[in-house]
Amino acid sequence: MLGHDEIFAQFRERLVRGRMASTFLFVGLPGIGKRTVALRIAKALLCDRNPAEMLRACGECEGCVQVEAGSHPDLEVISRPADKSFIPVELFIGDREHRMREGLCHSISLKPFRGGRKIAIINDADYLNQEGANCLLKTLEEPPPHSLLILIGTSEQNQLPTIRSRCQIVRFRPLSDEAVAELLLAHGLAADLDAARRLAALSQGSLEQAIELADPALAEFRAGLFADLCTDSKSAHEWAKEVSAFVEAAGKEAPPRRARMRQIFNFAADFYRHLIRHLCGQKISADEPLRQAVTTAATRGLGTIESAAACLDRCLDALAQVDANANQATLLENWCDDLRELPRRPA
Repeated sequence: MLGHDEIFAQFRERLVRGRMASTFLFVGLPGIGKRTVALRIAKALLCDRNPAEMLRACGECEGCVQVEAGSHPDLEVISRPADKSFIPVELFIGDREHRMREGLCHSISLKPFRGGRKIAIINDADYLNQEGANCLLKTLEEPPPHSLLILIGTSEQNQLPTIRSRCQIVRFRPLSDEAVAELLLAHGLAADLDAARRLAALSQGSLEQAIELADPALAEFRAGLFADLCTDSKSAHEWAKEVSAFVEAAGKEAPPRRARMRQIFNFAADFYRHLIRHLCGQKISADEPLRQAVTTAATRGLGTIESAAACLDRCLDALAQVDANANQATLLENWCDDLRELPRRPA
């Protein structure tokens, strides 16, 4: 598994020593392979030919084929639907007519169909609300025999304490630029090696971000956003109109618009992280639009470490507000206004 061999080695050692836990929380940046690793582990454990301790799927047996097809009876994978703010509780305990007779909690409690393990993967664990977490508690506290539950999120802090305290944490590092470039080429997502390397340098170790930035319109907007963040030539109102127009260009449906808002807020958060590093005398990204914008902001005295940190916090708040279904126009107007105002406030 490109970039994550160390994690596979750790799981293999747990299996050999008979010290495999029942519940894990995978955390790390989006798009670095956490879900892929979880599925590879599931595939290896459900392989009919190779022993579990090898943690290597043959790729040819019925078990491997079913995992690839998403139809293995001993593997349950759930994610947050695109039109929902949280993972629906029905995915854990069934709808009102089938409470505790359907859903992940019921499925993982059953005896393995093929005689091995029951495995459940919860993607988007950042979107577990209190109700969904409460449904999981009994399964986490008293995991069924021969079961494995893997939750996938971006950070420990985004998980509810009741969930975090019951999981073994597995931290994923960002992919190297070489690994991102290799993956882009392998999947035909870059025209040539030079294009792959350019996208990899902007990706911050995330294949997902590299793929997003392959869109020329998004890359152009990102460079323009950095230019707006390092100057105050536009009023907050004018700036908000431009950002709103770009969000609306994603389509009429709410999910793609909210996805684009997340991209914008993440770009801005990245700018302020690098501005803080630069003001602290640390090395910043070699990405030219980002490097130039950070240097310009520092040269013009548009921010102190304290104000940059406050702007970063505002971007993270905006991300949380997107997931809480805040009104798009109001959120963008307030965000732009705050980012114009915060650097001007006295220390």
